[in-house]
Amino acid sequence: MRRREFPPDGATSKGVYVFVIDDIIWLETVVEKLAWKHNVLTSEAEEVLVGDCRIFKKENGKVEGEHLYNALGKTTGGRYLSVFFIRKLDNKALIVTARDMNRRERNRYETK
Repeated sequence: MRRREFPPDGATSKGVYVFVIDDIIWLETVVEKLAWKHNVLTSEAEEVLVGDCRIFKKENGKVEGEHLYNALGKTTGGRYLSVFFIRKLDNKALIVTARDMNRRERNRYETK
């Protein structure tokens, strides 16, 4: 996994979060769900995370410092994806799910 460097930790003025992701963690159950329910490949979700995405905090995690985030981004194939992940304390992203963006997410993504 290529190291994804965001600007310094924390939220920007528009609530967009920025930080470092060193690696992506995939659970087999999540990979299977993405394939049959959302028709999303792991490579597409990873492409969003290492590309030009916008990240928003969705909710606080059960473990201090491990919160749920939503990355909105576009693949090189032109697909707009919404990727939900937990940022682990060791700068790894545990993917929870990924799907096509809805209209509200698309509007939020495009107002960069």
